[in-house]
Amino acid sequence: MSKYRDSLPQGRGKLFITDGGLETTLVYHEGIDLPCFAAFDLLRSDRGRDTLTRYFDPYLAIARRHALGFVLESATWRASQDWGQRLGYSDAALAEANHQAVEMLVALRDRHECASAPMVVSGCVGPRGDGYDPSVRGTAAEAQAYHSTQIHALRDAGADMITALTMTHVAEAIGVTRAATAAGMPIVVSFTTEVDGRLPSGETLCAAVETVDRETCAAPVHYMINCAHPLHFADALAVDAPWTRRVRGLRANASTLSHAELDVMTELDAGDPIDLGARLAGLRRMHRHLDVLGGCCGTDHRHIAATVEACVAG
Repeated sequence: MSKYRDSLPQGRGKLFITDGGLETTLVYHEGIDLPCFAAFDLLRSDRGRDTLTRYFDPYLAIARRHALGFVLESATWRASQDWGQRLGYSDAALAEANHQAVEMLVALRDRHECASAPMVVSGCVGPRGDGYDPSVRGTAAEAQAYHSTQIHALRDAGADMITALTMTHVAEAIGVTRAATAAGMPIVVSFTTEVDGRLPSGETLCAAVETVDRETCAAPVHYMINCAHPLHFADALAVDAPWTRRVRGLRANASTLSHAELDVMTELDAGDPIDLGARLAGLRRMHRHLDVLGGCCGTDHRHIAATVEACVAG
């Protein structure tokens, strides 16, 4: 049963944090092989479930220590039909994986939430194609049909909301928003950008936000940017316009490299946690409506701790 679905606590002036780069942490820090970059595959075993549970420990400690809200994001970025089939999952097994991922987070919340640190369980949905490559496009209707099954599984497991991470083009963002709305789920849509601040499809952030809002009656709770360094998107946000106030969350990459450069890396580029934290805190000072901050590829609890420290100091 969802706790916050009907009244999400974000957007009320309190800073919420979320975790860092789950998959890059598992691969490069834990030495775990993740076929198709699919963290949900760890749910197959007790050891894998323990690994995913332990992963959240330092982030939860940061939230409680600083009395911050926390968005618990499920390990289901790849747990949709096309990716599940690549990994040999039946439809039933894939639905069960989505259920387990959410139930694990609900259990974590039951153990760690307190009045000063509310914790929201988010069902994570990723792009149908690769997060760095917009070549798998399709129509909004196709995206709605594709994402509906996973969204229903996440809803039925008790997720409070849906977060569509690393959206590379507008049509898929429209479709996933419509799928969540039809399922009665609040949704946050997060776009990724290239080094020029545009989506991999070439669309501007302004056009992306305004188009999705127009085509869905402004259904997303808010928008985010993820899987890019602040140097890549800060200029795009440096305008006083209604669309920028719809962007309330950032999950930044540690590295300043482009997606193409990161895609061929064989070692982790963890960047500079202090610098990244300062940049995210600086953006929040400029845009006071930014109330969800976290990390993406290459980041870990050090980057989130540095971000919180910079926000508190500012």
